[in-house]
Amino acid sequence: MAARIEDYALIGDMQTAALVSRDGAIDWLCLPRFDSPAVFAGLLGTDEHGFWRIGPAEPHSEPAPVAQAPYSFADSGEFRVLPPTATAPAQPATRRRYRGDSLILEQEWDTPRGTVRVTDFMPPRGLPEHGAVPQIIRIVEGLSGSVRMRSAVRMRFSYGRIVPWVHRIEQDDVTRTVAVAGPDSVWLDGDSDTYGRDLTTYADLTVKAGERVAFALTWQASHLAPPDLPDPEDALATTASFWREWVDQCTYHGPYREPVIRSLITLKALTYAPTGGIVAAPTTSLPEDIGGVRNWDYRYTWLRDATITLSSLLRTGYREEARAWREWLLRAVAGDSENLQIMYGIAGERELTETTLDWLPGYENSTPVRIGNEAADQLQLDVYGEVVEALHLAHMTGLVRNDHATRLQLRLIGWLEDHWNEPDEGLWEVRGPRRHFVHSKVMCWVAVDRTIRLLEQQEPGDQDLLTRWRDLRDTIHADVCEYGYDPERNTFTQSYGSKELDASLLLIPQVGFLPPDDKRVIGTIEAIQRELMTPDGFVLRYPTSGLEEGVDGLPGDEGAFLACSFWLADDLAMIGRVQEARDLFDRLLAIRNDLGLLAEEWDPRLQRQVGNFPQAFSHVPLIDTALRLSAVTGLAGL
Repeated sequence: MAARIEDYALIGDMQTAALVSRDGAIDWLCLPRFDSPAVFAGLLGTDEHGFWRIGPAEPHSEPAPVAQAPYSFADSGEFRVLPPTATAPAQPATRRRYRGDSLILEQEWDTPRGTVRVTDFMPPRGLPEHGAVPQIIRIVEGLSGSVRMRSAVRMRFSYGRIVPWVHRIEQDDVTRTVAVAGPDSVWLDGDSDTYGRDLTTYADLTVKAGERVAFALTWQASHLAPPDLPDPEDALATTASFWREWVDQCTYHGPYREPVIRSLITLKALTYAPTGGIVAAPTTSLPEDIGGVRNWDYRYTWLRDATITLSSLLRTGYREEARAWREWLLRAVAGDSENLQIMYGIAGERELTETTLDWLPGYENSTPVRIGNEAADQLQLDVYGEVVEALHLAHMTGLVRNDHATRLQLRLIGWLEDHWNEPDEGLWEVRGPRRHFVHSKVMCWVAVDRTIRLLEQQEPGDQDLLTRWRDLRDTIHADVCEYGYDPERNTFTQSYGSKELDASLLLIPQVGFLPPDDKRVIGTIEAIQRELMTPDGFVLRYPTSGLEEGVDGLPGDEGAFLACSFWLADDLAMIGRVQEARDLFDRLLAIRNDLGLLAEEWDPRLQRQVGNFPQAFSHVPLIDTALRLSAVTGLAGL
């Protein structure tokens, strides 16, 4: 059974990522990319769908067989299946942490026989020392006493559906274990002998104080030559150096620096280095409602998520990542700005066909398990505002001007000029009817406003175009204020003619649509506090409770959306309620897991994190709120 979502740690190499539980099990790993089929899919099923666990062997556990393993390797290198026995023991680590400001995970177990540490990491791909193949390295280190350990690897390709052909190969006087299925091969190397049982590869070892035993798992296309033999200790030193040098580029030194740095590291880990695309999360189908159907594939690049990530990176000194994302955007959109998608594949792919994996029972029986995302075909007008805002911010913060980016921005506004007043699916990707969502209209205003600012900086500038688009900006603003505002309740509403609220309305003052001291802004903030707050003080996106099928076209409820709670903290700071903002921010920091990671939502009933994990859309507003609170208290060290 998979662990609680917040019990996982993230390791990654900026091209894919793995989730490691407290008991030392890697339950999720897609190879070779974020969006590739999983080799370990136990997160969405059971151990039968793939895992790799390293942890202490229980003192009373069955000793490793001596005479004959339940599957043994023949002279040909193939194996024969023998009667099944028990799987590897599991127990949670006594403590865990990341090594400093890095993505190197250290978990330690105190046992009656001594203390042992397992260090897990993925060397960043592209470094000269480690080539271009994905690799997980796990180093077992004795700290005291003498501890018996066990490694158990059960590889199941294609999201747990395919049992690979596992065999041994002799290479340079070293025996290597390789699992092959179709185009993929995964190579297991280690300092300890392995044996087979239940189509699972085991290693039993005993480590004493000061001893280190390393394992490595490496992916390689199956038609290519075997990957090079790993050098775990060198890889560890190189990985530590990479993260140290990257974090040193951060220009933020104000309050809350620790959660800001951890969030920045997480965002870096979600960046697909070859293209600059940024995934929303490295997982699919972790439920927003435990046992429900709100399960989506987040292993793609949402323009909205990526643009707000760009903002946080630029504001904390990471211009190279911002430049890479802008180049990704230009390639993804290409010359087809009138058909702008809300999301693309990590290399700019447009086809993200949604299907279900019916052989997986889902995380805690939350089905269906989905891959692909049909929301890619939705019309979400707010994306135009977010993309233009990101391009504007890049220009304002000194990123080298790109003429193609400017032309793209003008084409986007040209299209928006004719379509801003259409209904759409909105920020939250509702699967119900299209509506005139207020947030979508506000972001259309943002797109036009920022483009006007761009034109005003040009000399002599196109005065006719400026006049036309200033009129358009005024028209959109008046339209929102007339049809999206409820004067009786003194609040903006989710959509034109609706009585419902929506937490995206909290962004109205943050994007400059209205000043923070406008009575309509204050009224909206207070209405959201009254109607969308959970008992523990966090914010729902919109009402779902008690509705058979809500505004999003889906049954069931969901938790508090963490980004919305950060937005509320921002707004409270902007209207002068700084202590209240700080208190909310502190409560949000307290629900991070012990490693500083956040999923998409917080379930107030179950008191646990839910949704895909870790989530860029949660970590970005954490950074933004920390920077805002630093600014309003005059303590920012930028």
